Amino acid sequence: MNLIGELNLSRCPHCGVDSPTLPMLHNFKTNAVDNSKQRHWGVYGCRRCGGVILASAIAMNQPVQEIFPPNSTVDQSVPGAAREYLLQAMNSRHVPAGAVMLAASAVDSMLKAKGYDSGSLYSRIDKSATDHLITNEMAAWAHDVRLEANGQRHADANLALPTSADADRVVDFAKALAEFLFVLPAKVAKGRTAVAG
Repeated sequence: MNLIGELNLSRCPHCGVDSPTLPMLHNFKTNAVDNSKQRHWGVYGCRRCGGVILASAIAMNQPVQEIFPPNSTVDQSVPGAAREYLLQAMNSRHVPAGAVMLAASAVDSMLKAKGYDSGSLYSRIDKSATDHLITNEMAAWAHDVRLEANGQRHADANLALPTSADADRVVDFAKALAEFLFVLPAKVAKGRTAVAG
């Protein structure tokens, strides 16, 4: 992908919409203080959500080397189903009800991957807090996610449809839980192995 008039990303890093329209809004170039590391920058706007993406290359019409914010990824230390549910939730923020339900499935799958696989999601959340796998505050937030997803799954007429802000909040919790349960422990283990090795 080159730094041209429209950025060609598979998904918007803000809303997750597939094949977004990302026209260039502005471009400029920068140099380091010693005139090295010249970079050309393009500022692109998502027509779907209005989010802005910044991309750089060594020159216009050259391959893009950096993108901010980066595309959504889920660390490989998060187990298969949980990783896939979380990635789908992150990529479907533009469909808030779907993102909420996928985030709740990610939370459920993460707890199952940690051995909390019997009973309801409600009981698994409580048991994981009792066992100090997660904090009481995390359990309360997990229950909020569970309740929001239940409301959507059961099409509760008394519950308003979730907004983009609701989807962001729920997905952010699922990402934080993945970081806490899998990513950080994997980094610690890798760091300890490097020190011992």
